[in-house]
Amino acid sequence: MKPPNILFAFADDWGRYASAYRRYEGDNSLNALIDTPTFDRIAREGALFLNGFVPAPSCTPCRSSILSGRYFWQTGMGAILQGAVWDETIPTYPLILEEAGYHIGYTYKVWSPGRNVNAPYGGDRTQYEREGKLFNYFSHVVTETAPEVGVEGAKQMLLDEVRGNFDSFLEARPEGAPFCYWWGTTNTHRTWERGSGKALWGIEPDDLEGRLPEFLPDVHEVREDVGDYLGECMAVDAGLEVLVERLEAIGELDNTLIVVSGDHGIPGFPRAKCNLYDIGCEVALAARWPGRIPPGRVVEDFVNLMDLAPTFLEAAGVDGPDGVTATSLIPVLESDRSGQVDPERTAVVTGRERHVAAAREGNLPYPMRAIRTRDFLYIRNFEPDRWPLGDPGGLDDLEAEAPSHEDLCWDTHVVLKDLDAGPTKAWLVLNRAREDVKPLFEVAIGKRPLEELYDLRIDPDHMNNVADDPGYADMRKELAGRLEAVLRDNDDPRVNESPCRFELPPFAAPPERQGQEPHIPPWRPASTREKT
Repeated sequence: MKPPNILFAFADDWGRYASAYRRYEGDNSLNALIDTPTFDRIAREGALFLNGFVPAPSCTPCRSSILSGRYFWQTGMGAILQGAVWDETIPTYPLILEEAGYHIGYTYKVWSPGRNVNAPYGGDRTQYEREGKLFNYFSHVVTETAPEVGVEGAKQMLLDEVRGNFDSFLEARPEGAPFCYWWGTTNTHRTWERGSGKALWGIEPDDLEGRLPEFLPDVHEVREDVGDYLGECMAVDAGLEVLVERLEAIGELDNTLIVVSGDHGIPGFPRAKCNLYDIGCEVALAARWPGRIPPGRVVEDFVNLMDLAPTFLEAAGVDGPDGVTATSLIPVLESDRSGQVDPERTAVVTGRERHVAAAREGNLPYPMRAIRTRDFLYIRNFEPDRWPLGDPGGLDDLEAEAPSHEDLCWDTHVVLKDLDAGPTKAWLVLNRAREDVKPLFEVAIGKRPLEELYDLRIDPDHMNNVADDPGYADMRKELAGRLEAVLRDNDDPRVNESPCRFELPPFAAPPERQGQEPHIPPWRPASTREKT
């Protein structure tokens, strides 16, 4: 049997936002406001997963895990974001496939900002960006270009870039070789053009009223920010359509395993990216492979995205390496059942160490681990005396400077570093003294207890921690034990080492390396660019 091609579309910071989920969330959901026809097609002609989760809500650790098929804490310096260094002795599925005769390549982001850049996918050698990478700044580029060529013309320019980059990869393929391609757009990562959700995609900000989770202020500025993000999700789908159409045109679509997902949730919003709540860890996931994946299936099994590495290897008929802790999804994909397919897939374990922010002394991480089941989320915060999103002491320094909303949107003042800059963060910071905002600001940035437990049947937004409620004592004990067992069995330094390596150099950088320059986004609207 001819080995299949493998196309993995993996959008940076794209959470569980696709119109295919509308029927499972209701008409009052955010997914009821968007249209993602290509993702929906993949799901309709293959399988849609309702419980897809990332191994870590931080891009480099997440990608380290997916590429290697290991928990992120098993990937050496790949377990952190800032300061990540790839250990090239750790096998990764694309390089294994290349050794087996696959033509491999990627466009846009794979593993960066770790060093060496994209090493787990072959580095610069396997990069295909002949036409550029402006798609990563989708709303900015379209907004600036639209006065000359119109909105649709500007969009088409970026879609042509996607096609040209993919074509350059296909043209380099040795005759007859199967391919493995990673399309890693970053346009859903900040920044994006303010007001672009409405201007480019017709998403009215105030249509989001009453649809936001409880921990977000339901005000126009926040609705607009979420709406702009949803527009970028629709742009991802438009790019995906180009890839699918190109595969159809060359007669390769039905011999290609297509998997579409994203690495963690929405950036710049409390409890999302860098957090273990659902909005930070739950992602869209769909797969299509005619003849192998029966179409029209909806799968409720819990999936950790690190399971994709052994899945891709098994699909290609290639043996996996030693040290893989993830489990192939092939039996689930090939089943003709919907609902719960594998009775063992009833939970996922997630976690994080150091993202960008750190404790002031020693550049220390904020370590968390969690187990998510159908009805409950249990989180263990190993260092509850530290600040989850970074020390808020810098907020006091802002008072004298009186930063504007626009300044805070663009990170010219760096505070709470693990909450990406943007309009929502700016609004929360500037309005934090208001009586009606104080509780939401505390939920966003405040210290957290050693244990958190949420009953998702009645508390889907994770607002009521019942870890100390006697009525949930048995459940807390059960989930804590299940989590502990997974961590110990998979050699997590947080439970198997004393002192833990993540508390020491090089994982925790020396204090003299603690200072950072403010992050200046690579693209800014013309109206604000002079401020950099």
